[in-house]
Amino acid sequence: MEWLDEYEKLVIRMNTPRVVIDNAVCPTATLVQVDSARERGVLLEAVQVLADLDLSINKAYISSDGRWFMDVFHVTDRLGRKLTDDSVITFIEQSLGTWNRPARPAALEGLTALELTGADRTGLLSEVFAVLADMQCSVVEARAWTHCGRLACLVFLGGEDADADRLARILARLGHLLRGDSEAPGAVAAVPAAAVAHGDRRLHQLMSADRDHERAFPTPAVSVQSWAERGYSVVTVQCRDRPKLLFDVVCTLNDMDYVVFHGTVDTNGDQARQEFYIRHADGSPIRSEAERQRVSQCLQAAIERRSLEGVRLELCTPDRPGLLSDVTRTFRENGLLVAQAEVSTKGDLASNVFYVTDAAGNAVHQSAIDAVRERVGLDCLVVKEEPRLQLYQKAVPGGRDSVGGIGLVYLGNLVKRNLYNLGLIKSCS
Repeated sequence: MEWLDEYEKLVIRMNTPRVVIDNAVCPTATLVQVDSARERGVLLEAVQVLADLDLSINKAYISSDGRWFMDVFHVTDRLGRKLTDDSVITFIEQSLGTWNRPARPAALEGLTALELTGADRTGLLSEVFAVLADMQCSVVEARAWTHCGRLACLVFLGGEDADADRLARILARLGHLLRGDSEAPGAVAAVPAAAVAHGDRRLHQLMSADRDHERAFPTPAVSVQSWAERGYSVVTVQCRDRPKLLFDVVCTLNDMDYVVFHGTVDTNGDQARQEFYIRHADGSPIRSEAERQRVSQCLQAAIERRSLEGVRLELCTPDRPGLLSDVTRTFRENGLLVAQAEVSTKGDLASNVFYVTDAAGNAVHQSAIDAVRERVGLDCLVVKEEPRLQLYQKAVPGGRDSVGGIGLVYLGNLVKRNLYNLGLIKSCS
C-alpha cells in the first residue's frame, strides 16, 4: 500500500543519522555533527570513520534527550588544519549519513583472515611471517599489536590460500609457534575476511579475549564512579593525547556492552580529558566494585595497546614473496622487538609501518637502527616521527579558550545546558 511505503520511508528518515559538516562555526577546526535516533554503535561508527581518515578529534560533545542523540566533533587533519578536501568531506557524509553501515573494502572480498594470539617474544612475528613465506602464502594485509607480553595479530591472505586442506596445514604450523604455556596458551584461527568488520576493533577484541588487561598495572589515567541518583556510571580518562585515542576508548565501552549517553572530550596541549556518562544496554549502571575495576582495567589496556612507543620505521618498496619474512628477520637479528605493525600492499607496492623497541621494550640504540636500514635498504626503510600536533591553548579575555572560538563556546554552552537540565553538572555557566 502506498501509505505504508510512505510510512516506511518516514521511519527510515527518522532513524537515518543526519550529518552536518561546517567550516564556518569554529575558526580552528571543522565541525562534524551527527544527530540520530541512536541505533547501538552509531557513536562508535562516527568515531571510527574519522579515525580511519587519520583525523584528529580535538573536542567532542555527546548529548541525548530521550532516544535522540547529538554527537559533535571538532576535527582537524594531522597537521592541525581544517578539512578542505571535498572528497574527504563527501566520504564522511556518505559514510555516516546512510541507512546501511559502510561495507568492508572490496579489496578484502574473498580473502581469509588469520587471527593469532599468544605470548610475545623477540622474533615471534618474524617466525610467523617465515612460516607464511615458506608455505608460499600471499599476505595482502596484516596488523599486529603487543601489550603486557602478549601478541595479537591479524593477517589477511589471498583467495588462493582459502583451500581447506591448505588452511589446516597453515594453522597447524602457526599453532606450533603459539603454543605457549598451560596458563597462557596461544591460539590461531581462520575466518572469512568479511567476518572482520574492522581491523583495529578486532585486535582490541582479540587482546581482551586474551585477558591482557589482567596483566596491566593500575594507573590514575582511568576512573569509574557511580552517580546512583541519576542512574549513570561516570568514566573519566585523563592521559597523554595521541591519534585514535577516542576510538580506542569508545570501542572498548561498546564491546563491553555499555552505551554512552552524555560525554565531553577536550585536549589541552598534549593532554586529553574524556568524560562519559554510561549505562548498560539494558539501562542499568555499573553495580559492583568488581565490575568497576574490570571497566577501569579494560580501558587502561585499550589506551596502552596503541601507545605508539618505540621508533617508527616505514618501509615502502616493491612487493615480493618473502619480503615480510626477510625484514622482520633482520629486526630479530639486530635485537629489535616489533611492538606494532601495519602491513598493506597496493598493487605491486608494499607499504608497511613498524614500531620497534629493544628486547626489553626500551628505546633502541641508533646503531641498531642504522644496521637494520643498511641491510634492508636506506632508501626504502626510513625513520619517521609520528606526527603529533601540539595545540597549546592560551587564555583570552573572559576566561574562554582561544582554540574553540565563538562557535565552540556557543555549542559548548548549548550542550552544557542540556547536561545541567539533566542534573549531570552543577552549573551551566
